[in-house]
Amino acid sequence: MPDWNPNKYLQFASERTRPSLDLVDRIELDSPRSIIDIGCGPGNSTRVLADRWPGADITGLDSSRAMIERAKADCPNGNWIVGDASTDVSSSWDLVFSNAALQWMPGHETLVPSLFGKVNRGGAFAVQIPADSESPIRLALLEVASRPEWQKATEGCAALLTYRDWGFYYDLLAGAKKIDLWETTYLHVLDSREALIDWYGSTGMKPFLERLPDDESRARFEAEVLEACGPSYPVRGDGKVIYPFRRIFFIAYR
Repeated sequence: MPDWNPNKYLQFASERTRPSLDLVDRIELDSPRSIIDIGCGPGNSTRVLADRWPGADITGLDSSRAMIERAKADCPNGNWIVGDASTDVSSSWDLVFSNAALQWMPGHETLVPSLFGKVNRGGAFAVQIPADSESPIRLALLEVASRPEWQKATEGCAALLTYRDWGFYYDLLAGAKKIDLWETTYLHVLDSREALIDWYGSTGMKPFLERLPDDESRARFEAEVLEACGPSYPVRGDGKVIYPFRRIFFIAYR
């Protein structure tokens, strides 16, 4: 998949960082010495970790070179690595952390236990994963992608995201010393219906758009998705649109 665009991703920096804040707030570790932020993106979640534990040695890892370059530009003194979480997390850590990244990685049956295995005794594995597979915009995306005009170009894109329920992760981590897990549905206030495409076009819709041949076809595809999901996101009296976004959180302790 082509590289990420940090500027588009950070268009909603506050909304995308909020789950990191909520996850970090629930982690019951006093002073972890070593932390890895898997799928750190442009470093917004890594800064949340640094604010909570300023004395820790924190490493941000992401498969996107563009995201890591943005993280380096914003925090040149940080430890940043371009790498694959399934193969490049070689050492052990007091805290293995991941915010909105594991959904882009396949094979959770082996990936999640493997990452938990990188946690030092007395440490934690803390994760947030989007759980919006049944959201109106996701369902509209899949329906539009199945239409004859788009089906061939977007074939296989739906499988690039992994969606599992909280029970799946609980069962994988049932041997942990303690597990804390919960769901949250964030109600994001967006300026317009078109902002839904700005949000989703830089994440869940990204692989679909990148399969299309030119800007004109991408614009038509986006318009069809917006038309299909629009009734589910009514414009409020002040012109805003509420975008519910469900997320799963879990923290497993060793």
